[in-house]
Amino acid sequence: MWALALGTLINRMGTMVMFFLALYLVQGRGWTEGEAATALALYGAGALAASPFSGWLADRYGHRRVLVLSLVLSAGLMLLLPYLVHRGAMLACITLWSAALQGYWPSSMALITDLVAPGQRKQAFVLHRLASNLGVSVGPALGGLIAAHSYPAVFWLDALTTFLGVGVILAWVRPGAAPAAPAEAGRTAWRNPRLLRLLLALLPATLAFTQIHGAFPLYVCVDRGHGTAVFGLFFTFNTLLILLFEVAVNERLARWTHGAQLAAGALCIGAGFGALGLVGSLGLIAAATAVWTLGEMIYLPASTDAVAAMAPPDRRGQYLGFYSLTWTFALTAGPWLGLHAHAWGGPRLVFGACAVLGAAGAALLRGFRE
Repeated sequence: MWALALGTLINRMGTMVMFFLALYLVQGRGWTEGEAATALALYGAGALAASPFSGWLADRYGHRRVLVLSLVLSAGLMLLLPYLVHRGAMLACITLWSAALQGYWPSSMALITDLVAPGQRKQAFVLHRLASNLGVSVGPALGGLIAAHSYPAVFWLDALTTFLGVGVILAWVRPGAAPAAPAEAGRTAWRNPRLLRLLLALLPATLAFTQIHGAFPLYVCVDRGHGTAVFGLFFTFNTLLILLFEVAVNERLARWTHGAQLAAGALCIGAGFGALGLVGSLGLIAAATAVWTLGEMIYLPASTDAVAAMAPPDRRGQYLGFYSLTWTFALTAGPWLGLHAHAWGGPRLVFGACAVLGAAGAALLRGFRE
């Protein structure tokens, strides 16, 4: 588990491309906001197309094997993307890149579930998030500095750290031995009404959270006139808060039900992004970032653990693949809607909608029963 966390840390230290994709297309390639929104929508569409199969592939061919293949393919496509000239070829590459990357999340979450005992599962998810976010504390900030001089270098460094992370996983992470399946195989994900109700209830707050890839970068860099380096520093601040407080926050909430944790996280996400429509100074943007970061610290581990606890041993990849599908759909619809809402009504419209989505998600999730 620690080796997997190290591979994740190295990989995520170079995570830049997704955070800067909208800015790259608008500023680096001269696309309109609507065209950039289409690219982000196709990114989500590629992931949506791959989602129904990614968890099934992980269960069938091995969680570690699918994880490694996903990272290698996505890194190769990242290297290709900045050198494509034709717009259609770029859109196709973005779609394939997202489809390749889609295998990572269900396979990594299922591998974690294989590697640790049930009582350690939520701690393991938190460790994985800490490794991921420690890497992200470096990636976007460094990416902001690099993007000011060369956007292609952002793609190269992201791909390099992905390959290095894969090397660590291949060297030191053994394939997890999943517990033996019961005599009767567990219920498939699409036939479990409790799972489907939970995933639908997660969707509103998840849509609000995906504005970190949609309206938020344009709000910071265009509406408020700050550069890409300042935008990257907000993610460094987000990550430092997670590193300092996520373990303590989840320990304090350990006795809460999944429903109570998820409702609290959804409220904080909605309040944090909603506040961005009312503030403008760097200090107040940072305060709003702290609020939605608190929501992230509560919401993401609790939602992953709730789905993993529900999954039969023989269908972990499938259940976590459906969970990943929820996020993929949000990443498809959320940034696309956010960019169009930003272009039409400005930050107050898009972030006001985030506040409503967070409150709606909290109301739905509060009633979730274990």
